[in-house]
Amino acid sequence: MYTHQHHEELPLAISQSGATASLPAQSTYQSRIADYWNAEKNPVNLELGGIDDLYHHHYGVGDVKWSVLDEADPARRAERVTAELHRLEQAQAELLASHLGPLSPADRVFDAGCGRGGGSVVAHQRYGCHADGVTLSTTQADFANGQARARGIDGKVRYHHRNMLDTGFSTGAYAASWNNESTMYVELDLLFAEHARLLRRGGRYVTITGCYNDTYGQASREVSLINAHYICDIHPRSAYFRAMARHRLVPVHVEDLTQATIPYWELRKTAEHLVTGIEDTFLTAYKNGSFQYLMIVADRV
Repeated sequence: MYTHQHHEELPLAISQSGATASLPAQSTYQSRIADYWNAEKNPVNLELGGIDDLYHHHYGVGDVKWSVLDEADPARRAERVTAELHRLEQAQAELLASHLGPLSPADRVFDAGCGRGGGSVVAHQRYGCHADGVTLSTTQADFANGQARARGIDGKVRYHHRNMLDTGFSTGAYAASWNNESTMYVELDLLFAEHARLLRRGGRYVTITGCYNDTYGQASREVSLINAHYICDIHPRSAYFRAMARHRLVPVHVEDLTQATIPYWELRKTAEHLVTGIEDTFLTAYKNGSFQYLMIVADRV
């Protein structure tokens, strides 16, 4: 998650064809994550992305157009709900990308845990910048590179089968980087150390993530169920700020998106063709205060 148009020097260990050096040895846990996403064909990801070939692996924000449920024909109503959910997830991707700048077409950005690649495309469309996406899943990387070729942007947007904790990319090569709902799969100290290494001084880092609320106490039952569902390990809110401080990432903007994402989940709950069974758990966790949806924007100092 191709050659550059301006033929500048490529980051370390990336070939002109877009192939990457061998992935560093994975832990058993990372292998499980790779296996999960290599096999994943969830309609809530694929059907939404199929609308405009922008495939995201995250949730949405914003007010729902509830009129989509007024359609009497079940098939057409399902189509309208799918399109509305995709509009909300696209709004989330645009929100994240809007905090990466200012960037120029000559700048390079890093998409950590890129999934099927939608976030890198959004950033490229907004800024014209070069983007490197990294994922543990060969299936996702191959799919995303195919999408970039189909869009004719593979000269500037590339996806790599790599570990975001140890990318092998050049130190200081990136003007901005982000994680969109992927920090819960890794140790934060290792992750932020790599972002700090990759970012140039003054570079911008953004994450949107679910985290458990320290003021509630320990992780709630709902948070534990979400962990089990996605094979992840949701961090407490405070852990993000402590780890960022240890790795020269200084927050400049923090936004609680919890209330902004609840409508997405309420609409998704109505979509019988897309539900995964985790919808009520998310809604309960958000509403009882044990779980938060947070955006953190930080500068690399």
